[in-house]
Amino acid sequence: MELLTLVDLAGSVALLLWGVHMVQTGVQRACGARLNSLLARMLGNRFQAFLTGLGITAVLQSSTATGLMITGLAARGQLDLAPALAVMLGANVGTTLIVQLLSFDVSSIAPAFVLTGVMLFRRSQGAWRDSGRVFIGLGLILLSLRQFLTLLTPYTQKPELTAVLASMNSHDLAAILLGAVLTWISHSSVATVMLVTTFATSGTIPLETALALVLGANIGTSINPVMEGSRTDPTARRISMGNLLVRCVGALLLVPALPFISALMTRLEPDAARQVADFHTLFNIGLAVLMMPALSHYARLMIRLIPTPPENKQASPGTPRYLDRLLLDKAPQLAIGSATREAMRLCDLLGAMLGAMQDGLRTTDPAKAGAARPLGNAMEDLGAAIRSYLAGLDPDNASQPEMERAEDILAFCTQMLHAEDIVDRSLVPMVQKMARQRIVLPPDLLRPVLSMTQQLTHNLNICATILIGQQSVENNPLSGQKDFFRDVEIEATSAYFDRLKRQSTEISGVMESSETSLQDETATYQLTLLRDLRRVNTHIVAAASYPLGAGEDAMLLDPSPTPST
Repeated sequence: MELLTLVDLAGSVALLLWGVHMVQTGVQRACGARLNSLLARMLGNRFQAFLTGLGITAVLQSSTATGLMITGLAARGQLDLAPALAVMLGANVGTTLIVQLLSFDVSSIAPAFVLTGVMLFRRSQGAWRDSGRVFIGLGLILLSLRQFLTLLTPYTQKPELTAVLASMNSHDLAAILLGAVLTWISHSSVATVMLVTTFATSGTIPLETALALVLGANIGTSINPVMEGSRTDPTARRISMGNLLVRCVGALLLVPALPFISALMTRLEPDAARQVADFHTLFNIGLAVLMMPALSHYARLMIRLIPTPPENKQASPGTPRYLDRLLLDKAPQLAIGSATREAMRLCDLLGAMLGAMQDGLRTTDPAKAGAARPLGNAMEDLGAAIRSYLAGLDPDNASQPEMERAEDILAFCTQMLHAEDIVDRSLVPMVQKMARQRIVLPPDLLRPVLSMTQQLTHNLNICATILIGQQSVENNPLSGQKDFFRDVEIEATSAYFDRLKRQSTEISGVMESSETSLQDETATYQLTLLRDLRRVNTHIVAAASYPLGAGEDAMLLDPSPTPST
């Protein structure tokens, strides 16, 4: 086979994969949120889950995309493993429908699909524009497969290729292995099955070998999710591995019966293309029929085979837990949801830092407040991981609202890290310095500091809730919090100057002067703590304003200067 022909074949496969990609991204942009809500509503029982997986995969033309959505629901505890496996059984059947369609000669309508898609894409907005991407993708799929078959047809009678394929006759296991490898390399079972169809139609390979290659294609398309999900959470591994095991066992059970199946299909259907397509579909339907009643037991088996690993107590709290890079290209909405979950952890870590600082205020042990420093390092590591993750989001795959949401999350993280920087570089060193000097704030001075700290913790909880709920700017529950912090600081500053006036008229000796100096130093520490706590709150309010859509205007909500000490 000439080098140029190999390049043409590789280009045809690439065009096929790009067409599938355009269909998938077009559907997700047009109704990605509705697809997720549909999944959440339609998974009440196994039969509904099966039909849902079949329908969504038929639309997306990607069982991998369906699997990612299902994995996201299962990882959040919204879906049990048994219905998730039922969805994957339906997704397997859904991927065979394009092969059924292509077994008929429908390539002549490909230009009409592309033309319609281009018109919708150039002259429409919103969902119609995304529908144009779908039509273009469908046209590219049909064109690529027509070109693929056209290129291969002259080689179906080549003696060298015929000899290689003839060696597969009566060696069904070798044919299954070859089909799995081809599909794993091409990332497309459709391309492999259509290649098998071409050879079977031309008589280059017997039907039995063609069916064995189709079994291998079904196994090969399940390998990539297993390999790509090897480092993801146990739920993803159970779903992908469970799907692969079902197909492997089903293929091995059919190997002894392939001669009888091929003879039966020859009598029922004379067209070789229809024979291959029908077997491809019937194999997946048969697996679904056999597995549906036993899914509960199979789910328990997968949980036993892939148990949830014990939590590593030595793991840094800054290690990401939910960032799955597989979602960036194939499910951007789920990727943004994962980044949101990590951003919420920043609120928890900042709250723990404030708690450590508060413990240090009540003692003369510098280590108490020092416990906040590892938490600050963890926040910085987690923030860097979120930024790196969202930077990998492809604008071609994500919709405009999704990209704007990603920018809001990045701005949220930036404000939270600014707040962490104040706690780590100003508040914690101040509390540690007081502890080393054996200075403990008296109750009347400690009370405003504790009041601010407790209010900050409360505001952090609200901030995390806003990040999920995305309320309107008018309903921002933190809009009046800056007034509270400003009033507390102004009241403490006024009390400080009142004490200075009284003390200036009451000093009567050296000892009294020394006590007065200590009181002044203690009050200065208090005012510094109050000032920095107010600065922390400013960044918390600003962080909450980005999900609300206020943006940079949030930093202008506090125009008053810091009271002078």
